[in-house]
Amino acid sequence: MGRNAYFDNAKLVLIFLVVFGHMIQPFTSGSHWITTLYMWIYTFHMPAFIFLAGFFAKGLGNKKYIMNLAKKLLLPYLIFQALYSGYYFFLGQSDWQTGIFYPHWALWFLFSLFSWHLLLYFFKRMPAMLSMAVAIGVGLLVGYFGEIGHTFSLSRTFVFFPFFLIGYWLTKDHVMFLKRRSIRFASVIVMTFVAAAIYIAPEFNSGWLLASESYIDLGLPELGIIARLLVYVTAAAMAMSVLAWVPSKESKLTRLGTQTLYVYLLHGFFVQFFRETNLFEVNGVVDIIGLAVIAATIVLLLSSKPVQLVSQPIIEGKVSVMRSLFGHSNKKNQHNQNLHT
Repeated sequence: MGRNAYFDNAKLVLIFLVVFGHMIQPFTSGSHWITTLYMWIYTFHMPAFIFLAGFFAKGLGNKKYIMNLAKKLLLPYLIFQALYSGYYFFLGQSDWQTGIFYPHWALWFLFSLFSWHLLLYFFKRMPAMLSMAVAIGVGLLVGYFGEIGHTFSLSRTFVFFPFFLIGYWLTKDHVMFLKRRSIRFASVIVMTFVAAAIYIAPEFNSGWLLASESYIDLGLPELGIIARLLVYVTAAAMAMSVLAWVPSKESKLTRLGTQTLYVYLLHGFFVQFFRETNLFEVNGVVDIIGLAVIAATIVLLLSSKPVQLVSQPIIEGKVSVMRSLFGHSNKKNQHNQNLHT
């Protein structure tokens, strides 16, 4: 599938919100409106991100495909699990030492993404509607099992899998349907309503949006299935609403949407340092805008060629950026020599 500016723009918007959400999280306990903004972002940013991952999934399922997935996802997971352990130890965090199958912080996404591709091999053999019904049913039922939690990223894998699966089933025409004026109008109402509901809601546990805890841990051992179903509906409506406003035209920033994996894996080194050192304070809207600017700067920095040059071998397991750089340099030197002879 050739590159499409809309999808690259969407990934850029969502990765910015991932970084920005992590930037403002430490300040949610002291401000109701920051908590509202944080939870509003979390209603859709990972479901939408996972939906896009499913949209571009091939789902071949053969041995070569699985091995390539392992190289692309599991190898970076293992490397960054070790790197973050060392970094947390350096920062003096007490939870630096953890099992290899207990993902540090945001690394759960890599483990779950690998698992979603494996699940896709089986679910794609079902009719689309049946596969979605089964995926949602499993996502609802796992909340009753306290043993399914952070380990192996199992809870998030099952709970978020329906978004990956619907992404696999939908086509470009389905997604572009969201660009209609009527959908955009409705999306504004949806986004406003959800923001207002979060603001006025009594102490809503953000764990419902993180999808990593059981219903018992979330305080609804019996009725949790209803709450999660409402979260599913809200997440789907919010994801569609936000995607409806993503620009379709290519811009100077569109290219950054192709480097989201770099941003996702590396931004934690910045965010964890900021949190550990209490580098920032938030006393008003201007401070939040400042954090948004810093988040955007981190996205720009981690999408840059120098960062790719250094980190590509451990993130992608290849050195194409280095080869292209030195290849261009060699061609330039050869051209200069030809001019002087």
